[in-house]
Amino acid sequence: MILARLRTKVRSVLDILRPTMNRRQFLITSAGTAAASAAPSASSTTVLYNDAAVKLDKIRPDARDLWVRAADLARINEFELKPQGACRADMCIPIPKTLKNGEWFNLSGFSRKLGQAYVADAGVWSFGEIPVMRGSFYESRIAPDFAVPDRKGKVVHLADFRGKKVLVFTWASW
Repeated sequence: MILARLRTKVRSVLDILRPTMNRRQFLITSAGTAAASAAPSASSTTVLYNDAAVKLDKIRPDARDLWVRAADLARINEFELKPQGACRADMCIPIPKTLKNGEWFNLSGFSRKLGQAYVADAGVWSFGEIPVMRGSFYESRIAPDFAVPDRKGKVVHLADFRGKKVLVFTWASW
């Protein structure tokens, strides 16, 4: 369902970008490059995200991924690369070194890491919502309630501490 909506959005943007060329002509003229791979191999592309279309004049060609300049990231999705990771407002997501290469950032690899849907076709990349950005937790900053036993065996609920600062330590043996 999401993929179908993204494809529809890509098609509508292509109609805007190429108003003098109908769909059949476009497919015939771009069949050599667009059908060869799912990702465009041009040196420029258009990125759709959050009801905005961002034209990028320079990308790093790659058969599978969209590599954009790190400086363009803020224009695309409002993230900024910092030493602690990719940050947007007060939320930072740690990123592996494989997503950065000099001035380049692997935007499609970042999207896969976040579970964000995307589709590429004929020089246009369309990205869906970022799941961690749309959750009620992010909007309200209130953690969901949970219950755990304390050291004496008494069940403690997180909701019992509403309005107070709480530090939760967790541990896993794996």
